[in-house]
Amino acid sequence: MFQYTVRRLFQLIPVLLGMTLIVFSIIRAIPGDPAQVILGQQASKEAIAALRSKLGLDNPWYIQYFDYLKGLFQGDLGESIRTKTEVAQEIWPYLAATFELSIVAIIIAVVIGVNAGIISAWFQNSWFDYTAMVLALIGVSMPIFWLGLMEQWVFGIKLDMLPTTGREDIRDPVNAITNLYIIDTIIQGRFDQLGAVLKHLVLPGIALATIPMAIIARMTRSSMLEVMRSDYIRTARAKGLRMFLVVYKHSLKNAVIPVLTVIGLQMGLLLGGAILTETIFGWPGIGRYIYDAISYRDYPVIQSGILVVATIFVTINLIVDLLYAAVDPRIKYN
Repeated sequence: MFQYTVRRLFQLIPVLLGMTLIVFSIIRAIPGDPAQVILGQQASKEAIAALRSKLGLDNPWYIQYFDYLKGLFQGDLGESIRTKTEVAQEIWPYLAATFELSIVAIIIAVVIGVNAGIISAWFQNSWFDYTAMVLALIGVSMPIFWLGLMEQWVFGIKLDMLPTTGREDIRDPVNAITNLYIIDTIIQGRFDQLGAVLKHLVLPGIALATIPMAIIARMTRSSMLEVMRSDYIRTARAKGLRMFLVVYKHSLKNAVIPVLTVIGLQMGLLLGGAILTETIFGWPGIGRYIYDAISYRDYPVIQSGILVVATIFVTINLIVDLLYAAVDPRIKYN
């Protein structure tokens, strides 16, 4: 297991290097000059040329790329062209906001999706099975932006039950320690603020969880149906074991591998693909951070933000691979 883990970690290096080269090349193709964006349309050519020289944008692309790599190997993610702040210093609050939202969304998706898939397989061809699978199909097909707007209209405007934007009550802001507001409010014993933070998480969490929930439900049902047709499951039922025990102890344990794969992929996608949800609900996450950087042609922020998200994505996939052996003893990594 240790040798496999080390080998996989070394395999991540060329993947991440290739990603940096691709992103570096693509963002240079974005129309617009960062110096022009910073100084405005009325700036003189001399001022623009001086700023380009200061930022190193007049160097050949390959020199800019190797300068960026040199900084990465030294732990330097670069400095934001727009805010003049180190990216490593200002990225964490945005990343923490996306972490918090994504974790809530994946918990909702897993709890509801896995159990819906199990019950659908348990009562195959029942009204619950048909209803759950139709809802799952709708969930996969439903655009997040439309669902988010409908949530805001129904629960925020018509019923006035839940807040529609932001992470906290602006009249009583959270004193950020870790920038994970649930943890921060618990540490400080501010359970009134904790309630407000959880309320702000409900609508974006459900919107972001909808597609993963539907995919997980369909995969769980398919995997459970295959396992429940096995001989050992029929034997367990013939021995008189309770159906609940057969399903949750014997069937689920052997059906969880493909479900675990889907959960890992969806978690990675949530971290990188929450930009629509963050935009609709005014959530200050990493997606909004990178989107705003693209508008300002802030190359260091775009490059480093995407690198951080990609690193998290491949790390989650590695963790899922390692979990296979813990879930199924038949899997050996030698």
